Amino acid sequence: MKKVLLIDDEKRMLDLLALYLKPHNYLCQKALGAKEALFYMEEEVFDLILLDVMMPEMDGWELCKRIRRLSEVPIIMVTAREQKEDIVKGLKLGADDYITKPLNEEELLARMDALLRRTKPANQIEINRLVWNEDRFELSYKNKQIKLTPKEFAMIGVLMKNPERVFSRDQLIDLIWGLSSETEGRTVDSHVRNVREKIRQAGFPIDDYFKTVWGIGYKWVNK
Repeated sequence: MKKVLLIDDEKRMLDLLALYLKPHNYLCQKALGAKEALFYMEEEVFDLILLDVMMPEMDGWELCKRIRRLSEVPIIMVTAREQKEDIVKGLKLGADDYITKPLNEEELLARMDALLRRTKPANQIEINRLVWNEDRFELSYKNKQIKLTPKEFAMIGVLMKNPERVFSRDQLIDLIWGLSSETEGRTVDSHVRNVREKIRQAGFPIDDYFKTVWGIGYKWVNK
């Protein structure tokens, strides 16, 4: 199920969009205006945003710029205006597509599906808002980056990509440092401590997921 953030200053429009999308396997979070939208962006990870342009206090153009400082999430601008200059403006500010009111349900769904196909990360894992993105070499929690060394990033990636599988220290050395490495098991343990502490400081409950299997090694457990 894909998570969509719906942003509009009209509750009726938000309810209508959610009604459209719910039967098509979309989980909708409704934000009544820009302030509420930015709050949700700080707290959650979304697959797509539908953003109304004409809103009081902060319009869709400005909000689009703010969102782009936080995330590369795909954005479709939704508005009654269809002048070419508005379309170009939206795209330059970071929007990915544009649809005008009154909305055609089939067109909206088609545009959303097409955009998600184009922008789906090839190598990304998301667990409870913790996102490991191999293409960007980035680990983030609630859209905030967690700075890891290359070896730490590789280690957490191996574990997240193979939930429930136990990796011995020797296996992790082979996978991350290489077969010819003279790295010892205590180096693995040191990296594990560092990874856990960095992710814990970001607010993610790492101890519920990153487990030590005493006498053997480590594993990742999905809740």
